[in-house]
Amino acid sequence: MALDGITLHFLKEEIGSALIGSRIEKLHQPSREELVLVFRSRNGVRRLLLSARAQSPKIHFTEYPPENPDKPPMFCMLLRKHLTSALLTNVRQEGLERALFLDFDATNEIGSRVKLTLAVEIMAQYSNIILINCEGTILDSIKRVDSEKSSLRQILPGMLYRLPPKQNKPDLTEVSAADVVRNMAQFFEKSSSSALLSSVQGISPIVSREVVFRALNEDKRVSLLTDADEAALVAEIDKLKDFTNKKEAFPCSVADAGGKPLDFSFLPITQYGTNAIVKSFDSFSALLDSFYYERDRLERTKQNSAELQKLVANLIQRTAKKLDLQRGELKQCADREQLRIKAELIAANLYCLQKGAPFYDVVNYYDDNKPLRITANPALTPNENSQKYYKEYRKAKTAEQKLTELIAAGEDELAYLETVADALTRAETAAQIAEIKAELTHTGYLKQKQKGASKAPRPLAPDSFVSDDGFLILVGRNNEMNDRLSLKTAAKNDLWFHTQKFPGSHVVVVTEGKEVPETTMRQAAVLAAYHSSARQSSGVPVDYTEVRNLKKPVGAKPGKVIYHVYNTVYVTPDRELVMKLKK
Repeated sequence: MALDGITLHFLKEEIGSALIGSRIEKLHQPSREELVLVFRSRNGVRRLLLSARAQSPKIHFTEYPPENPDKPPMFCMLLRKHLTSALLTNVRQEGLERALFLDFDATNEIGSRVKLTLAVEIMAQYSNIILINCEGTILDSIKRVDSEKSSLRQILPGMLYRLPPKQNKPDLTEVSAADVVRNMAQFFEKSSSSALLSSVQGISPIVSREVVFRALNEDKRVSLLTDADEAALVAEIDKLKDFTNKKEAFPCSVADAGGKPLDFSFLPITQYGTNAIVKSFDSFSALLDSFYYERDRLERTKQNSAELQKLVANLIQRTAKKLDLQRGELKQCADREQLRIKAELIAANLYCLQKGAPFYDVVNYYDDNKPLRITANPALTPNENSQKYYKEYRKAKTAEQKLTELIAAGEDELAYLETVADALTRAETAAQIAEIKAELTHTGYLKQKQKGASKAPRPLAPDSFVSDDGFLILVGRNNEMNDRLSLKTAAKNDLWFHTQKFPGSHVVVVTEGKEVPETTMRQAAVLAAYHSSARQSSGVPVDYTEVRNLKKPVGAKPGKVIYHVYNTVYVTPDRELVMKLKK
Protein backbone atom coordinates (compact mmCIF):
# COMPACT_ATOMS: atom_id res chain seq x y z
CA MET A 1 0.00 0.00 0.00
CA ALA A 2 3.01 2.26 -0.50
CA LEU A 3 2.81 5.41 -2.60
CA ASP A 4 5.93 4.69 -4.65
CA GLY A 5 8.15 7.05 -6.61
CA ILE A 6 6.65 6.22 -10.02
CA THR A 7 3.08 6.78 -8.80
CA LEU A 8 4.26 10.07 -7.29
CA HIS A 9 5.83 10.91 -10.67
CA PHE A 10 2.44 10.45 -12.35
CA LEU A 11 0.76 12.48 -9.60
CA LYS A 12 3.29 15.28 -10.17
CA GLU A 13 2.26 15.42 -13.83
CA GLU A 14 -1.43 15.32 -12.92
CA ILE A 15 -1.17 18.09 -10.32
CA GLY A 16 1.16 20.27 -12.40
CA SER A 17 -0.99 20.18 -15.54
CA ALA A 18 -4.09 21.13 -13.54
CA LEU A 19 -2.70 23.71 -11.12
CA ILE A 20 0.39 25.49 -12.43
CA GLY A 21 -0.68 29.10 -12.87
CA SER A 22 -3.43 28.78 -10.21
CA ARG A 23 -3.58 30.67 -6.94
CA ILE A 24 -4.31 29.43 -3.45
CA GLU A 25 -7.67 30.83 -2.42
CA LYS A 26 -8.04 29.10 0.93
CA LEU A 27 -5.97 26.88 3.16
CA HIS A 28 -7.20 24.52 5.89
CA GLN A 29 -5.68 22.08 8.36
CA PRO A 30 -8.44 19.55 9.16
CA SER A 31 -6.25 17.48 11.48
CA ARG A 32 -2.80 17.51 13.04
CA GLU A 33 -1.09 15.99 9.98
CA GLU A 34 -3.34 17.01 7.06
CA LEU A 35 -3.66 20.09 4.87
CA VAL A 36 -6.18 21.08 2.21
CA LEU A 37 -5.08 23.73 -0.31
CA VAL A 38 -7.98 25.26 -2.23
CA PHE A 39 -6.82 26.52 -5.65
CA ARG A 40 -8.81 28.74 -7.98
CA SER A 41 -8.08 28.90 -11.69
CA ARG A 42 -9.95 29.55 -14.91
CA ASN A 43 -11.19 25.97 -14.77
CA GLY A 44 -12.77 26.44 -11.32
CA VAL A 45 -11.89 25.32 -7.81
CA ARG A 46 -9.68 22.30 -7.04
CA ARG A 47 -8.89 20.96 -3.55
CA LEU A 48 -5.47 19.45 -3.03
CA LEU A 49 -5.17 17.15 0.00
CA LEU A 50 -1.73 16.77 1.59
CA SER A 51 -1.20 14.19 4.33
CA ALA A 52 1.85 13.41 6.47
CA ARG A 53 0.13 10.60 8.36
CA ALA A 54 2.35 7.58 8.90
CA GLN A 55 -0.34 5.17 7.66
CA SER A 56 -1.46 7.22 4.64
CA PRO A 57 1.07 9.85 3.50
CA LYS A 58 -0.12 11.27 0.17
CA ILE A 59 -0.90 14.21 -2.06
CA HIS A 60 -3.85 14.27 -4.45
CA PHE A 61 -6.99 16.13 -5.46
CA THR A 62 -10.00 15.28 -3.30
CA GLU A 63 -13.75 15.38 -3.67
CA TYR A 64 -14.23 14.61 0.03
CA PRO A 65 -12.43 17.35 1.99
CA PRO A 66 -12.45 16.71 5.76
CA GLU A 67 -14.28 19.07 8.09
CA ASN A 68 -12.19 21.94 9.41
CA PRO A 69 -11.74 22.58 13.15
CA ASP A 70 -13.26 25.65 14.80
CA LYS A 71 -9.82 27.03 15.55
CA PRO A 72 -7.05 26.61 12.95
CA PRO A 73 -3.70 25.24 14.26
CA MET A 74 -0.60 27.47 14.35
CA PHE A 75 0.98 25.85 11.27
CA CYS A 76 -2.21 26.53 9.32
CA MET A 77 -2.12 30.20 10.40
CA LEU A 78 1.52 30.45 9.27
CA LEU A 79 0.70 28.96 5.87
CA ARG A 80 -2.25 31.32 5.46
CA LYS A 81 0.01 34.24 6.20
CA HIS A 82 2.60 33.22 3.58
CA LEU A 83 0.64 31.30 0.92
CA THR A 84 -2.84 32.86 0.64
CA SER A 85 -3.12 34.18 -2.95
CA ALA A 86 0.30 32.62 -3.80
CA LEU A 87 0.72 31.49 -7.42
CA LEU A 88 1.84 27.89 -8.04
CA THR A 89 4.73 28.07 -10.52
CA ASN A 90 6.09 24.52 -10.54
CA VAL A 91 5.72 20.99 -9.17
CA ARG A 92 9.08 19.18 -8.86
CA GLN A 93 10.37 15.73 -8.00
CA GLU A 94 14.00 14.69 -7.54
CA GLY A 95 14.29 11.60 -9.75
CA LEU A 96 11.90 9.02 -8.33
CA GLU A 97 12.35 10.15 -4.73
CA ARG A 98 9.16 10.07 -2.68
CA ALA A 99 8.89 13.85 -2.26
CA LEU A 100 7.14 16.57 -4.25
CA PHE A 101 8.07 20.25 -4.12
CA LEU A 102 5.40 22.87 -4.81
CA ASP A 103 7.00 26.18 -5.81
CA PHE A 104 5.05 29.39 -5.25
CA ASP A 105 5.28 33.05 -6.17
CA ALA A 106 4.02 34.86 -3.06
CA THR A 107 3.90 38.33 -1.53
CA ASN A 108 5.32 39.11 1.91
CA GLU A 109 4.07 41.57 4.57
CA ILE A 110 5.60 44.61 2.86
CA GLY A 111 4.29 43.68 -0.58
CA SER A 112 7.53 42.30 -2.04
CA ARG A 113 7.41 39.17 -4.18
CA VAL A 114 9.09 36.14 -2.65
CA LYS A 115 9.68 32.53 -3.70
CA LEU A 116 8.41 29.85 -1.33
CA THR A 117 8.39 26.06 -1.55
CA LEU A 118 6.14 23.54 0.16
CA ALA A 119 7.95 20.20 0.44
CA VAL A 120 5.67 17.16 0.73
CA GLU A 121 7.74 14.17 1.86
CA ILE A 122 6.05 10.78 1.49
CA MET A 123 8.11 8.51 3.74
CA ALA A 124 5.83 6.49 6.06
CA GLN A 125 6.44 7.54 9.69
CA TYR A 126 9.00 10.12 8.52
CA SER A 127 6.50 11.90 6.25
CA ASN A 128 6.33 15.66 6.60
CA ILE A 129 5.08 18.90 5.03
CA ILE A 130 7.65 21.68 5.21
CA LEU A 131 7.50 25.37 4.23
CA ILE A 132 10.85 26.67 2.88
CA ASN A 133 11.87 30.18 1.81
CA CYS A 134 13.93 31.11 -1.25
CA GLU A 135 17.18 30.82 0.74
CA GLY A 136 16.42 27.22 1.68
CA THR A 137 15.57 28.07 5.30
CA ILE A 138 12.78 26.15 7.01
CA LEU A 139 9.97 28.49 8.10
CA ASP A 140 8.08 25.68 9.82
CA SER A 141 6.75 22.15 9.30
CA ILE A 142 3.66 20.17 10.14
CA LYS A 143 5.94 17.87 12.22
CA ARG A 144 8.91 19.37 13.99
CA VAL A 145 11.85 16.96 14.27
CA ASP A 146 14.51 17.72 16.88
CA SER A 147 17.72 15.86 17.77
CA GLU A 148 15.84 13.59 20.18
CA LYS A 149 13.62 12.33 17.35
CA SER A 150 16.38 12.10 14.75
CA SER A 151 20.12 12.47 14.97
CA LEU A 152 20.51 12.45 11.17
CA ARG A 153 18.11 15.16 10.03
CA GLN A 154 16.42 17.82 12.14
CA ILE A 155 13.50 19.83 10.78
CA LEU A 156 13.03 23.00 12.82
CA PRO A 157 12.28 26.66 12.00
CA GLY A 158 15.43 28.57 11.11
CA MET A 159 17.42 25.52 10.00
CA LEU A 160 18.56 24.97 6.41
CA TYR A 161 16.43 22.45 4.57
CA ARG A 162 18.26 19.30 3.48
CA LEU A 163 16.84 16.66 1.18
CA PRO A 164 15.92 13.34 2.82
CA PRO A 165 18.80 10.80 2.72
CA LYS A 166 18.86 9.06 -0.65
CA GLN A 167 18.11 5.38 -0.81
CA ASN A 168 21.12 3.20 -1.59
CA LYS A 169 19.68 1.90 -4.85
CA PRO A 170 19.50 3.22 -8.43
CA ASP A 171 16.59 5.03 -10.04
CA LEU A 172 14.61 2.65 -12.28
CA THR A 173 14.60 5.15 -15.16
CA GLU A 174 18.40 5.60 -15.02
CA VAL A 175 19.62 1.99 -14.93
CA SER A 176 19.39 -0.85 -17.44
CA ALA A 177 17.16 -3.84 -16.79
CA ALA A 178 20.17 -6.15 -17.03
CA ASP A 179 21.95 -4.17 -14.29
CA VAL A 180 18.87 -4.42 -12.07
CA VAL A 181 18.83 -8.21 -12.41
CA ARG A 182 22.58 -8.35 -11.73
CA ASN A 183 22.01 -6.25 -8.57
CA MET A 184 19.38 -8.75 -7.45
CA ALA A 185 22.03 -11.49 -7.28
CA GLN A 186 23.50 -10.04 -4.08
CA PHE A 187 20.20 -10.84 -2.30
CA PHE A 188 20.44 -14.54 -3.18
CA GLU A 189 18.54 -15.74 -0.09
CA LYS A 190 15.58 -13.40 -0.69
CA SER A 191 12.57 -14.00 -2.88
CA SER A 192 12.80 -12.48 -6.36
CA SER A 193 10.20 -9.80 -5.63
CA SER A 194 11.93 -8.79 -2.40
CA ALA A 195 15.31 -8.68 -4.14
CA LEU A 196 13.88 -6.55 -6.96
CA LEU A 197 12.43 -4.15 -4.40
CA SER A 198 15.84 -3.89 -2.72
CA SER A 199 17.65 -3.37 -6.03
CA VAL A 200 15.83 -0.45 -7.62
CA GLN A 201 14.18 2.78 -6.57
CA GLY A 202 10.68 3.91 -7.51
CA ILE A 203 8.50 0.80 -7.19
CA SER A 204 6.28 -0.56 -4.43
CA PRO A 205 5.94 -4.18 -3.21
CA ILE A 206 2.85 -4.85 -5.35
CA VAL A 207 4.69 -3.67 -8.50
CA SER A 208 7.75 -5.78 -7.74
CA ARG A 209 5.52 -8.83 -7.18
CA GLU A 210 3.68 -8.10 -10.43
CA VAL A 211 6.90 -7.91 -12.45
CA VAL A 212 8.12 -11.22 -11.01
CA PHE A 213 4.73 -12.87 -11.52
CA ARG A 214 4.60 -11.84 -15.17
CA ALA A 215 8.17 -13.04 -15.75
CA LEU A 216 8.24 -16.26 -13.72
CA ASN A 217 4.65 -17.02 -12.71
CA GLU A 218 6.03 -17.67 -9.20
CA ASP A 219 8.17 -15.83 -6.64
CA LYS A 220 11.35 -17.92 -6.73
CA ARG A 221 14.28 -17.47 -4.39
CA VAL A 222 17.07 -15.58 -6.19
CA SER A 223 19.55 -18.44 -5.71
CA LEU A 224 17.22 -20.71 -7.74
CA LEU A 225 16.92 -18.41 -10.78
CA THR A 226 18.02 -19.91 -14.11
CA ASP A 227 19.44 -18.03 -17.09
CA ALA A 228 16.01 -18.22 -18.71
CA ASP A 229 14.42 -16.76 -15.55
CA GLU A 230 16.88 -13.87 -15.54
CA ALA A 231 16.20 -13.18 -19.23
CA ALA A 232 12.45 -13.15 -18.55
CA LEU A 233 12.98 -10.70 -15.65
CA VAL A 234 15.09 -8.41 -17.86
CA ALA A 235 12.31 -8.39 -20.47
CA GLU A 236 9.61 -7.51 -17.91
CA ILE A 237 11.72 -4.80 -16.25
CA ASP A 238 12.33 -3.29 -19.70
CA LYS A 239 8.57 -3.24 -20.27
CA LEU A 240 8.11 -1.49 -16.91
CA LYS A 241 10.76 1.10 -17.85
CA ASP A 242 9.04 1.74 -21.21
CA PHE A 243 5.70 2.03 -19.44
CA THR A 244 7.15 4.69 -17.11
CA ASN A 245 9.25 6.56 -19.69
CA LYS A 246 6.33 6.88 -22.09
CA LYS A 247 4.33 8.34 -19.19
CA GLU A 248 1.66 5.70 -19.66
CA ALA A 249 -0.38 4.97 -16.56
CA PHE A 250 -3.16 2.66 -15.50
CA PRO A 251 -4.39 3.89 -12.09
CA CYS A 252 -6.04 0.88 -10.47
CA SER A 253 -6.96 -0.55 -7.09
CA VAL A 254 -7.10 -4.17 -5.95
CA ALA A 255 -9.89 -5.33 -3.65
CA ASP A 256 -10.75 -8.71 -2.15
CA ALA A 257 -13.89 -10.62 -3.10
CA GLY A 258 -15.87 -8.64 -0.52
CA GLY A 259 -14.78 -5.33 -2.03
CA LYS A 260 -12.32 -4.37 0.73
CA PRO A 261 -9.42 -2.36 -0.81
CA LEU A 262 -6.07 -4.16 -0.54
CA ASP A 263 -3.60 -2.15 -2.62
CA PHE A 264 -3.18 0.14 -5.63
CA SER A 265 -0.78 0.53 -8.54
CA PHE A 266 0.11 2.48 -11.69
CA LEU A 267 0.02 -0.59 -13.97
CA PRO A 268 -2.53 -3.40 -14.51
CA ILE A 269 -2.37 -6.04 -11.76
CA THR A 270 -2.73 -9.70 -12.78
CA GLN A 271 -0.97 -11.58 -9.95
CA TYR A 272 -4.16 -12.29 -7.95
CA GLY A 273 -6.06 -13.93 -10.80
CA THR A 274 -9.74 -14.39 -9.93
CA ASN A 275 -9.12 -14.02 -6.19
CA ALA A 276 -9.27 -10.22 -6.30
CA ILE A 277 -11.12 -7.44 -8.09
CA VAL A 278 -9.05 -4.92 -10.06
CA LYS A 279 -10.72 -1.59 -10.75
CA SER A 280 -9.36 1.17 -12.95
CA PHE A 281 -9.71 4.93 -12.38
CA ASP A 282 -9.57 7.99 -14.61
CA SER A 283 -6.83 9.60 -12.52
CA PHE A 284 -4.46 8.88 -9.65
CA SER A 285 -6.28 11.43 -7.50
CA ALA A 286 -9.57 9.58 -8.02
CA LEU A 287 -7.78 6.32 -7.18
CA LEU A 288 -6.23 7.59 -3.93
CA ASP A 289 -9.36 9.51 -2.94
CA SER A 290 -11.39 6.33 -3.24
CA PHE A 291 -8.77 4.01 -1.72
CA TYR A 292 -8.02 6.06 1.39
CA TYR A 293 -11.43 7.63 2.00
CA GLU A 294 -12.83 4.99 4.34
CA ARG A 295 -9.63 4.36 6.28
CA ASP A 296 -8.85 8.04 6.73
CA ARG A 297 -12.43 8.73 7.78
CA LEU A 298 -12.20 6.09 10.51
CA GLU A 299 -8.80 7.34 11.65
CA ARG A 300 -10.03 10.94 11.76
CA THR A 301 -13.12 9.92 13.72
CA LYS A 302 -11.00 7.89 16.12
CA GLN A 303 -8.82 10.91 16.83
CA ASN A 304 -11.76 13.29 17.29
CA SER A 305 -13.88 10.96 19.39
CA ALA A 306 -11.22 8.97 21.26
CA GLU A 307 -12.59 9.95 24.68
CA LEU A 308 -16.17 9.05 23.79
CA GLN A 309 -15.14 5.79 22.14
CA LYS A 310 -13.22 4.79 25.23
CA LEU A 311 -16.22 5.61 27.44
CA VAL A 312 -18.63 3.63 25.26
CA ALA A 313 -16.20 0.69 24.96
CA ASN A 314 -15.89 0.57 28.77
CA LEU A 315 -19.67 0.73 29.17
CA ILE A 316 -20.14 -2.09 26.68
CA GLN A 317 -17.53 -4.22 28.43
CA ARG A 318 -19.03 -3.54 31.86
CA THR A 319 -22.59 -4.27 30.69
CA ALA A 320 -21.55 -7.47 28.92
CA LYS A 321 -19.68 -8.67 32.03
CA LYS A 322 -22.68 -7.94 34.25
CA LEU A 323 -24.93 -9.84 31.84
CA ASP A 324 -22.64 -12.88 31.95
CA LEU A 325 -22.77 -12.91 35.75
CA GLN A 326 -26.56 -12.57 35.77
CA ARG A 327 -26.97 -15.37 33.24
CA GLY A 328 -24.76 -17.56 35.41
CA GLU A 329 -26.94 -16.82 38.44
CA LEU A 330 -30.06 -17.53 36.40
CA LYS A 331 -28.64 -20.89 35.41
CA GLN A 332 -28.29 -21.76 39.09
CA CYS A 333 -32.01 -21.05 39.54
CA ALA A 334 -32.91 -23.61 36.91
CA ASP A 335 -33.12 -26.49 39.45
CA ARG A 336 -35.49 -24.62 41.78
CA GLU A 337 -38.26 -27.18 41.05
CA GLN A 338 -36.10 -29.81 42.73
CA LEU A 339 -36.18 -27.69 45.89
CA ARG A 340 -39.99 -27.60 45.81
CA ILE A 341 -40.22 -31.37 45.20
CA LYS A 342 -37.92 -32.09 48.15
CA ALA A 343 -39.97 -29.77 50.39
CA GLU A 344 -43.21 -31.52 49.38
CA LEU A 345 -41.79 -35.04 49.76
CA ILE A 346 -40.55 -34.25 53.28
CA ALA A 347 -43.95 -32.74 54.17
CA ALA A 348 -45.73 -35.81 52.80
CA ASN A 349 -43.61 -38.13 54.96
CA LEU A 350 -43.56 -36.22 58.26
CA TYR A 351 -45.25 -39.11 60.04
CA CYS A 352 -42.30 -41.42 59.49
CA LEU A 353 -39.34 -39.04 59.69
CA GLN A 354 -37.32 -38.38 62.84
CA LYS A 355 -35.43 -35.33 64.03
CA GLY A 356 -31.61 -35.69 64.05
CA ALA A 357 -31.32 -37.72 60.84
CA PRO A 358 -28.68 -36.38 58.37
CA PHE A 359 -30.86 -37.43 55.43
CA TYR A 360 -34.35 -38.70 54.62
CA ASP A 361 -35.05 -41.71 52.36
CA VAL A 362 -38.42 -41.18 50.69
CA VAL A 363 -40.36 -42.41 47.66
CA ASN A 364 -40.42 -39.83 44.85
CA TYR A 365 -43.92 -40.03 43.42
CA TYR A 366 -42.87 -37.38 40.83
CA ASP A 367 -40.46 -39.91 39.29
CA ASP A 368 -42.23 -43.31 39.10
CA ASN A 369 -41.96 -43.85 42.87
CA LYS A 370 -38.19 -44.21 42.71
CA PRO A 371 -36.34 -43.93 46.03
CA LEU A 372 -34.81 -40.52 46.73
CA ARG A 373 -32.37 -39.54 49.48
CA ILE A 374 -32.81 -35.91 50.64
CA THR A 375 -30.08 -34.17 52.65
CA ALA A 376 -31.37 -32.81 55.96
CA ASN A 377 -30.12 -30.61 58.78
CA PRO A 378 -29.99 -32.86 61.91
CA ALA A 379 -30.56 -29.83 64.16
CA LEU A 380 -33.95 -29.18 62.56
CA THR A 381 -37.21 -31.12 62.72
CA PRO A 382 -38.53 -32.72 59.51
CA ASN A 383 -41.13 -29.93 59.25
CA GLU A 384 -38.44 -27.27 59.67
CA ASN A 385 -36.32 -28.96 56.98
CA SER A 386 -39.36 -28.95 54.68
CA GLN A 387 -39.92 -25.23 55.33
CA LYS A 388 -36.22 -24.60 54.70
CA TYR A 389 -36.48 -26.18 51.24
CA TYR A 390 -39.70 -24.21 50.54
CA LYS A 391 -37.89 -20.99 51.50
CA GLU A 392 -34.96 -21.75 49.19
CA TYR A 393 -37.45 -22.54 46.40
CA ARG A 394 -39.30 -19.22 46.82
CA LYS A 395 -35.99 -17.37 46.96
CA ALA A 396 -34.80 -19.03 43.71
CA LYS A 397 -38.17 -18.33 42.04
CA THR A 398 -38.03 -14.64 42.99
CA ALA A 399 -34.39 -14.45 41.90
CA GLU A 400 -35.30 -15.96 38.54
CA GLN A 401 -38.02 -13.37 37.96
CA LYS A 402 -35.75 -10.49 38.94
CA LEU A 403 -32.79 -11.84 36.98
CA THR A 404 -34.97 -12.34 33.89
CA GLU A 405 -36.03 -8.70 34.10
CA LEU A 406 -32.47 -7.50 34.74
CA ILE A 407 -31.09 -9.56 31.85
CA ALA A 408 -33.74 -8.22 29.46
CA ALA A 409 -32.93 -4.64 30.55
CA GLY A 410 -29.19 -5.36 30.28
CA GLU A 411 -29.59 -6.77 26.77
CA ASP A 412 -31.52 -3.64 25.74
CA GLU A 413 -28.81 -1.46 27.26
CA LEU A 414 -26.03 -3.43 25.51
CA ALA A 415 -27.86 -3.20 22.18
CA TYR A 416 -28.25 0.57 22.67
CA LEU A 417 -24.58 1.06 23.55
CA GLU A 418 -23.59 -0.91 20.45
CA THR A 419 -25.68 1.45 18.32
CA VAL A 420 -23.87 4.40 19.91
CA ALA A 421 -20.50 2.75 19.19
CA ASP A 422 -21.59 2.18 15.59
CA ALA A 423 -22.74 5.80 15.22
CA LEU A 424 -19.36 6.96 16.54
CA THR A 425 -17.47 4.93 13.92
CA ARG A 426 -19.53 6.63 11.21
CA ALA A 427 -19.40 10.18 12.63
CA GLU A 428 -17.41 12.31 10.21
CA THR A 429 -17.62 15.79 11.73
CA ALA A 430 -17.18 17.47 15.10
CA ALA A 431 -20.88 18.42 15.02
CA GLN A 432 -21.94 14.78 14.64
CA ILE A 433 -19.68 13.72 17.50
CA ALA A 434 -21.08 16.56 19.65
CA GLU A 435 -24.63 15.33 19.00
CA ILE A 436 -23.72 11.80 20.09
CA LYS A 437 -22.12 13.26 23.21
CA ALA A 438 -25.33 15.17 23.94
CA GLU A 439 -27.31 11.95 23.48
CA LEU A 440 -25.13 10.18 26.05
CA THR A 441 -25.74 13.09 28.40
CA HIS A 442 -29.52 12.87 27.90
CA THR A 443 -29.48 9.13 28.60
CA GLY A 444 -27.42 9.60 31.77
CA TYR A 445 -24.13 8.05 30.69
CA LEU A 446 -22.37 11.41 30.82
CA LYS A 447 -22.70 14.03 33.53
CA GLN A 448 -24.64 17.15 32.68
CA LYS A 449 -22.39 20.19 32.59
CA GLN A 450 -23.25 23.27 34.63
CA LYS A 451 -25.85 25.52 33.08
CA GLY A 452 -24.37 28.10 30.80
CA ALA A 453 -21.12 26.16 30.39
CA SER A 454 -21.85 25.44 26.73
CA LYS A 455 -24.80 25.57 24.37
CA ALA A 456 -26.50 22.37 23.35
CA PRO A 457 -25.52 21.41 19.79
CA ARG A 458 -27.99 22.46 17.14
CA PRO A 459 -29.86 19.37 15.86
CA LEU A 460 -28.40 18.15 12.60
CA ALA A 461 -30.43 17.16 9.57
CA PRO A 462 -30.38 13.57 8.31
CA ASP A 463 -28.10 12.70 5.40
CA SER A 464 -29.94 13.13 2.10
CA PHE A 465 -29.71 10.92 -0.97
CA VAL A 466 -31.67 10.73 -4.23
CA SER A 467 -32.36 7.38 -5.86
CA ASP A 468 -31.99 6.79 -9.59
CA ASP A 469 -35.79 7.01 -9.76
CA GLY A 470 -35.78 10.48 -8.15
CA PHE A 471 -36.98 9.50 -4.66
CA LEU A 472 -35.54 11.35 -1.65
CA ILE A 473 -33.91 8.97 0.86
CA LEU A 474 -33.09 10.20 4.37
CA VAL A 475 -30.52 8.51 6.63
CA GLY A 476 -30.20 9.13 10.38
CA ARG A 477 -26.75 9.86 11.81
CA ASN A 478 -27.33 8.86 15.47
CA ASN A 479 -30.04 7.40 17.74
CA GLU A 480 -31.83 10.64 18.63
CA MET A 481 -31.87 11.65 14.96
CA ASN A 482 -33.20 8.17 14.10
CA ASP A 483 -36.11 8.78 16.48
CA ARG A 484 -36.86 12.21 14.99
CA LEU A 485 -36.64 10.85 11.45
CA SER A 486 -38.77 7.72 11.94
CA LEU A 487 -41.33 8.97 14.47
CA LYS A 488 -41.75 12.66 13.63
CA THR A 489 -40.37 13.59 10.20
CA ALA A 490 -41.48 10.57 8.16
CA ALA A 491 -45.03 10.24 6.87
CA LYS A 492 -47.04 7.11 7.71
CA ASN A 493 -46.84 5.77 4.14
CA ASP A 494 -43.09 6.36 3.76
CA LEU A 495 -40.90 3.25 3.63
CA TRP A 496 -38.52 2.51 6.52
CA PHE A 497 -35.34 0.37 6.24
CA HIS A 498 -32.97 -1.04 8.86
CA THR A 499 -30.38 -3.81 9.00
CA GLN A 500 -31.65 -6.95 10.69
CA LYS A 501 -29.77 -7.70 13.95
CA PHE A 502 -27.02 -5.15 13.18
CA PRO A 503 -26.73 -1.70 14.76
CA GLY A 504 -27.24 0.99 12.15
CA SER A 505 -29.08 4.04 10.88
CA HIS A 506 -32.80 4.36 10.23
CA VAL A 507 -33.36 4.91 6.50
CA VAL A 508 -36.57 6.43 5.15
CA VAL A 509 -37.72 6.65 1.53
CA VAL A 510 -39.99 9.69 1.14
CA THR A 511 -42.77 8.30 -1.05
CA GLU A 512 -45.13 11.33 -1.26
CA GLY A 513 -47.88 8.80 -1.80
CA LYS A 514 -46.24 7.26 -4.89
CA GLU A 515 -45.43 3.62 -5.47
CA VAL A 516 -41.73 2.98 -4.86
CA PRO A 517 -39.90 1.16 -7.70
CA GLU A 518 -37.77 -1.87 -6.93
CA THR A 519 -34.56 0.01 -7.89
CA THR A 520 -35.19 2.65 -5.23
CA MET A 521 -36.01 0.02 -2.61
CA ARG A 522 -32.78 -1.85 -3.30
CA GLN A 523 -30.76 1.37 -3.21
CA ALA A 524 -32.35 2.32 0.12
CA ALA A 525 -31.46 -1.13 1.47
CA VAL A 526 -27.83 -0.64 0.31
CA LEU A 527 -27.78 2.71 2.14
CA ALA A 528 -29.08 1.01 5.30
CA ALA A 529 -26.42 -1.73 5.05
CA TYR A 530 -23.65 0.79 4.36
CA HIS A 531 -24.66 2.98 7.32
CA SER A 532 -24.46 0.09 9.78
CA SER A 533 -21.93 -2.08 11.59
CA ALA A 534 -22.25 -4.55 8.67
CA ARG A 535 -20.60 -2.07 6.27
CA GLN A 536 -17.73 -4.47 5.48
CA SER A 537 -19.98 -7.54 5.05
CA SER A 538 -21.85 -8.96 2.08
CA GLY A 539 -25.36 -10.38 1.81
CA VAL A 540 -26.58 -8.14 4.64
CA PRO A 541 -30.25 -8.69 5.64
CA VAL A 542 -32.23 -5.43 5.62
CA ASP A 543 -35.82 -5.25 6.90
CA TYR A 544 -38.27 -2.77 5.40
CA THR A 545 -41.81 -1.75 6.26
CA GLU A 546 -44.14 1.24 6.15
CA VAL A 547 -43.51 3.84 8.84
CA ARG A 548 -47.06 3.30 10.14
CA ASN A 549 -45.94 -0.14 11.38
CA LEU A 550 -43.27 1.27 13.71
CA LYS A 551 -43.88 1.58 17.46
CA LYS A 552 -41.73 3.06 20.20
CA PRO A 553 -41.78 0.92 23.38
CA VAL A 554 -42.51 2.86 26.56
CA GLY A 555 -39.26 3.89 28.24
CA ALA A 556 -37.11 2.56 25.39
CA LYS A 557 -33.69 4.03 24.66
CA PRO A 558 -33.26 6.46 21.72
CA GLY A 559 -33.33 4.75 18.35
CA LYS A 560 -35.28 1.71 19.57
CA VAL A 561 -38.44 0.85 17.62
CA ILE A 562 -40.37 -2.39 17.17
CA TYR A 563 -42.27 -3.72 14.16
CA HIS A 564 -43.98 -7.00 13.31
CA VAL A 565 -45.05 -6.52 9.69
CA TYR A 566 -42.02 -6.38 7.38
CA ASN A 567 -40.13 -7.87 4.46
CA THR A 568 -36.40 -8.62 4.18
CA VAL A 569 -33.98 -8.05 1.31
CA TYR A 570 -30.31 -9.10 1.16
CA VAL A 571 -27.79 -6.59 -0.21
CA THR A 572 -24.06 -5.83 -0.21
CA PRO A 573 -22.90 -2.36 0.89
CA ASP A 574 -21.51 -0.31 -2.00
CA ARG A 575 -19.65 2.91 -1.22
CA GLU A 576 -19.54 4.01 -4.85
CA LEU A 577 -23.32 3.77 -5.09
CA VAL A 578 -23.65 5.69 -1.82
CA MET A 579 -21.41 8.49 -3.16
CA LYS A 580 -23.32 8.54 -6.42
CA LEU A 581 -26.70 8.92 -4.66
CA LYS A 582 -25.44 11.58 -2.22
CA LYS A 583 -27.53 14.73 -2.61
